[in-house]
Amino acid sequence: MKKLIAIMMVLALGAALLVGCGQKEETPAPSGDGATSGTEAPANGEAAYEDGVYFAATEEFPADNAWKGAVTVVVEGGKIVSADFNGINKNGGPTKKEVSAAGNYPMVERGGAIAEYHEQAALAEAYLVETQDPTQINYTGEDGVTDAISGVTIKVQEYFELAQKALAAGPIIVGPYKDGGYQAEEAAFTNGWKYNVGLTVLNGNIVAVSWNGSNEEDPEQTKKQASMDGNYPMVEQGGAIADWHVQAAEVEKHLLETQDPTDINYTGEDGVTDAISGVTIKVKAFFTLAEEALKGAR
Repeated sequence: MKKLIAIMMVLALGAALLVGCGQKEETPAPSGDGATSGTEAPANGEAAYEDGVYFAATEEFPADNAWKGAVTVVVEGGKIVSADFNGINKNGGPTKKEVSAAGNYPMVERGGAIAEYHEQAALAEAYLVETQDPTQINYTGEDGVTDAISGVTIKVQEYFELAQKALAAGPIIVGPYKDGGYQAEEAAFTNGWKYNVGLTVLNGNIVAVSWNGSNEEDPEQTKKQASMDGNYPMVEQGGAIADWHVQAAEVEKHLLETQDPTDINYTGEDGVTDAISGVTIKVKAFFTLAEEALKGAR
């Protein structure tokens, strides 16, 4: 009889142990520190973008417009904290927002717009900061207008697409110059022309360059336009490698690439260089004026 009781006690003890083990496996582990598994998103969200300054501009100037779009986006803590929807002029100099703020782009007075360009741009910029996504916008037609932003009637599609392009490309390196428009002009005419240079700086980098010349006899005519119209036929009459405006474009491109007007070597005192392919004209005047213009950007 005693042996039977002992057996029954052992069985009861084993059953109790099995029940205890089962309860321990079903009870979830404590998570007082809020930790989650590696496959789940953190409770406070992940950063959407890498911190830095992002920039993109339209590749070419439109044939019917002196301005092309330029967008800067600043990201801090993974979030877009500011945006700059702006315009670059083909002649360099101040940006579109600077020109508008100075009253020299009178959309309200002359065009009957709801607000000036820089004011509408600010509203569009605020919309991007609010939505944090340049694709989160609908357009009312092919002209790039939207009714999603109150107080904005300008075409904004170009800007939001540039913001998307900038964010996809990654942060840029901010340059050494102060943002703004810079210009310089020769003091006197030489051989009927007086050279001038216009530069635009955004995010510390030169983003637009214009080298041109004014005509002593006709102030309305520029050297570029005369060359483009065939009134300065360097190829036809002088046997040059290319007309002046074509060579000038290559010189401008060189400065955009080097970002430094002193980064050029001349082959002689006449200001010719072999550092720029396809250019045989004298370029020293251009680089000297560019250097002078950028003195205010240091």
